[in-house]
Formats: sequence, C-alpha cells, structure tokens
Amino acid sequence: MSSTLQIERLVGSQATPWLPELARLRISVFRAYPYLYDGDTDYEENYLATYITSPKSIVVMVRDGDRIVGASTALPLIREPENVIRPLRQQGYDPARVFYLGESVLLPEYRGQGLGVRFFQEREAHAKSLGGFTHATFCAVYRPKDDPRRPSDYKPLDEFWKKRGYRKQPSITTVFSWKDLGEQRESEKTMVFWVKSL
Repeated sequence: MSSTLQIERLVGSQATPWLPELARLRISVFRAYPYLYDGDTDYEENYLATYITSPKSIVVMVRDGDRIVGASTALPLIREPENVIRPLRQQGYDPARVFYLGESVLLPEYRGQGLGVRFFQEREAHAKSLGGFTHATFCAVYRPKDDPRRPSDYKPLDEFWKKRGYRKQPSITTVFSWKDLGEQRESEKTMVFWVKSL
C-alpha cells in the first residue's frame, strides 16, 4: 500500500464534511460495469445522509493527500429501507442482529493494494465492537453473463467475496432502481445478497 494513503474510520456524523466529495466518488466509480449508474449528486448526498444520521454507522475513507480516492460504508440493517430488510427477515434472519455493508468504491488506479480487503476488515471490526451482531451482509447487482455491455476483461468479485468468508444466497434477492447509462428513466435491477457469520 502506498505510503501516501491515509485510512480513516468515520462514525456517524463524522463523515458530514465529506458528503459532496463522497457523492462524486460514488458516481464516478459506479458508472463502470456492472452498475452502469447514471448518477445524480443530489440523490447521492441524500442517500449518504442515511449513514450520517445513524450513530452506529461507519464510513471507511481512503485519502491520497487531500483527495478522497476510496470509501466504504456500513450500518445496522434496521436503518435500511424495508426492501432491504424484508428479504433477510423472510429467510429467518433477525434484522436487529445483522450489519449491512453498503458499498465500497475505489478509483481504478488504487486497486490491487489491499484496500478492498481492508474495507471488509474495518467494517466487520466495527460491527463486532458494537456487539449484538451475528451476521454481516451486502447485496450485489445481477447482470446476465451475456449482457452485451459486459467488458471482455470484466472480472466478477465473487471469488474475492468468498475469500472474505461471504456466501452468495441466490434465494435472497431484492430490487433496486436506478438509471443506467443511456436510459431515459430508472429501471429495476435484481440485487443478490451475500451473508457471513460474524
């Protein structure tokens, strides 16, 4: 890992000053496949406010000097919308004991330095420090393997997530809506959950 990088753990409202820059980073990274997200700054700042208003949330932020180059979010599942809570509850998980890992975003030039692993370590450590959480989970977008927009060099993160101890749960899904690049309006996307015992 480069000696110029700084990793910070921001809890609850500590991330407030960084909201605009975090929003821009998310929009930049999520434009790439498989999300193909045509982002909106106002929406992103409003979304990130969910983490700021939760005193048990965490934002793991990576800075190179004054520039934010990566970030990862997490908070108790019960602070998420019902469309995220319901699929896990229906499969027998207690929402009050599940820690939800939001997203990890990292600029391409900073990948391959162990920061992705660190994001998981920091968020899981935070969940354990809070106590009472038995599982960690996240969900990832499903795109068919024959999606014509899939780059020839695209490498899914499934093996990386498996090495972190997460297991894909094909029977646990939800739906998120956003506007893909080239779309005129939002469309629904299937999201598949991954779960790990803490």
